[in-house]
Amino acid sequence: MHLKPDENDLVGRWIETDHQVGRDPVCERIEWLVANHLEEVAVSDQWGAWETLYRDPDDGRFWERTYPQGELQGGGPPRLAVLSEEQARQKYDVKGIQ
Repeated sequence: MHLKPDENDLVGRWIETDHQVGRDPVCERIEWLVANHLEEVAVSDQWGAWETLYRDPDDGRFWERTYPQGELQGGGPPRLAVLSEEQARQKYDVKGIQ
């Protein structure tokens, strides 16, 4: 379940089965990573928890969880994408990222 070195973008999808909408396995994995593995670094000043910065303790990479289909009910499925250290500093105005 941990992130692999060659991964840099996980995009969840909603799937419809028997007239119900559910999360695909990528959504489930993102939720697991956020709850059990990644370390929260910052929440967006502008967008709140709709954009959250995390760090992977295994390799130090920064990951941003967003909801690119935010117009959907509940914010839509999540996306988890790598940000460079510079992007993380600029977007989240976090001092002393190491």
